[in-house]
Amino acid sequence: MKVKFISLASGSSGNCYYLGTETYGILIDAGIGIRTIKKTLKDFNILMDSIRAVFITHDHADHIKAVGHLGEKLNIPVYTTARIHAGINRSYCMTEKLSSSVRYLEKQEPMVLEDFRIESFEVPHDGTDNVGYCIEIDGKVFSFLTDLGEITPTAAHYISKAHYLILEANYDEEMLKMGPYPQYLKERITSKTGHMSNSDTAEFLAENITEHLRYIWLCHLSKDNNHPELAFKTVEWKLKNKGVIVGKDVQLLALKRNTPSELYVFE
Repeated sequence: MKVKFISLASGSSGNCYYLGTETYGILIDAGIGIRTIKKTLKDFNILMDSIRAVFITHDHADHIKAVGHLGEKLNIPVYTTARIHAGINRSYCMTEKLSSSVRYLEKQEPMVLEDFRIESFEVPHDGTDNVGYCIEIDGKVFSFLTDLGEITPTAAHYISKAHYLILEANYDEEMLKMGPYPQYLKERITSKTGHMSNSDTAEFLAENITEHLRYIWLCHLSKDNNHPELAFKTVEWKLKNKGVIVGKDVQLLALKRNTPSELYVFE
C-alpha cells in the first residue's frame, strides 16, 4: 500500500497535515484557510470528498481555523478529546461552531478508521487540552507532536514507535532571547507548557534515536525566532556528534511555514 504525507503548512501562523492512501486520507489539524486547504489538496490531485476525518491536536487558532467549515459545511467528522472540543467551540476564530461533526477521542485508547489505527496521547502545552497522534497504516507508524514544552516519558514512548516523525523545533534560543517579544511571551514559549527549541529537539533526538526511524520532519517553526536552515543544522550537528549521518541513517527536513512540502510517498 502506498502511504502519502504532505505538510500543507507548519508554523506559528497555521498548521495542517495530510496522511493518506491512494484513495482516501485524513487531516491532522486545520489551522489555515479553507481555500488554501482545498487548493493545496487539488494541486496534489486529492479530492476533498476523499478526506475521511480531521484530527485536532489542541484548540489554538493556528490549528483550528478551518475546522468549522470542514466539519459543518463539508460534513467531515472532527475527532479530538471532549475538552479540546469544548475549547474549539469557545475559540474566537470559530465562526462556525461544531455540532453534527463532533467525535470524541480518549487519550491512549486506539481507534480504527479504515486502514488507519489512530492513538492520541497527552503532550504538555498550554491549550485547553493537548494531544499528539500516533498513526499506524500498513505497518508504517507516523507520530505527530506539533506543540509541546518538553518531551515527557509519554511523548518519548510514542516518538520511539515512529518510523516517520513530525516533531516541533519552534525557536532558536538566542534569537528568542535577543528578539522583540515581551518578557512574558518569552517565558511562556520557554516554559514546560510552551514550545520546544531547536536544541531541545536536537538533544532529545541525538540521545534517543532508534534504528527504525526513517524520516524526521521539524515542524511548527516560529516566524520571528527561527529559520529552517538553523533548525536543520542544529539537529543535524547533534545527530552527527552521536554518529548518526543525516541523508544516510535518517532523512531530516525542516517544514515550511506557509507553503506545502513535497508529496512524500512510502511503500
